[in-house]
Amino acid sequence: MTYRVSNFINGQPQESRSERQGAIFNPACGNQQGSVGLSSAAECQEAIAIAERAFTDWSQTPPLVRARVFFRFKELMEQHRDELAQLISREHGKVFSDAQGELTRGLEVVEFACGIPHLLKGEHSLNVGRGVDSYSVMQPVGVCAGITPFNFPAMVPLWMFPV
Repeated sequence: MTYRVSNFINGQPQESRSERQGAIFNPACGNQQGSVGLSSAAECQEAIAIAERAFTDWSQTPPLVRARVFFRFKELMEQHRDELAQLISREHGKVFSDAQGELTRGLEVVEFACGIPHLLKGEHSLNVGRGVDSYSVMQPVGVCAGITPFNFPAMVPLWMFPV
């Protein structure tokens, strides 16, 4: 079985236009099982521009609606837990139970993000100094990228993007 991993941009799978590709090997037996397009810098910039446009709408989305998105994401991860663990095992060489544990630890952060309406309230402290009050306002700041280690392909990204 061979397959091709594509980019996921603007809610859709999108093949890289680059001629470069990388092989995906099954670490248990060393056989090539698929390939992934190695996107160019220009393709990366296009994806960033799309994400920046999406950020405008997302930053204006009420926190309760954002929380509902994460609750749905959590539900989908739970429904496909075994399938996700099998993918991690096949592509990264983890035993199934370890892959399950990785998903569990990642889901804990998704659950935390589901509490976003409460987290975005900020704080206010009166009289931190003579005639001085202190407050914080939590606001989305923009698009960012995360570089994650190969040995935790689900857990570390799940520690990043939900929050």
